[in-house]
Amino acid sequence: MAALRPRIATVWLDGCSGCHMSLLDGDERLMELAEKIDLVYGPLVDTPDFPEEVEITLVEGGVSTDDDIRKLRLLRKRSNILVSFGDCAVTANVPGMRNEFRLGEVLQRAYLENVSWRPSIPVAGVPVLKPHVRPLHEYVEVDAFLPGCPPPAMAIWYMLSELIEGRLPELGNRTRFGA
Repeated sequence: MAALRPRIATVWLDGCSGCHMSLLDGDERLMELAEKIDLVYGPLVDTPDFPEEVEITLVEGGVSTDDDIRKLRLLRKRSNILVSFGDCAVTANVPGMRNEFRLGEVLQRAYLENVSWRPSIPVAGVPVLKPHVRPLHEYVEVDAFLPGCPPPAMAIWYMLSELIEGRLPELGNRTRFGA
């Protein structure tokens, strides 16, 4: 009987999707990876609910809403290994730039001052922002950190390859904050 392939998921919270774009930059390495894993959830996978028993979950973006916190706690519960994927997940990075301002000021600037047609602060259909954006590890235990804005495709491939083999990767000079 063939061994089961590890179930991998990717998630996008408050960020720009640059980490996911960098993952796609892996080109031919993606095909090599696809032979070793089952991608069970992510922005490019048509699955509405986060599955049970995921081996590795890469989480991109900072935590900026109560919905993000609920989702992150579910991811932690259902994932064997949770990876803080990119600078926004590791430090809050760009989304966290709003932390220097009061939330009301941010909403005023974004939805009233910078809008020429029907300015209004949204109240329906969008999650309510928390006063500050925070990194993942302030809410759940994180098993591995992959910095970079975005992390280079080869660093992502290396991280996943090592985790799949049961090793915690030593990233050394493969990536750095802001790289």
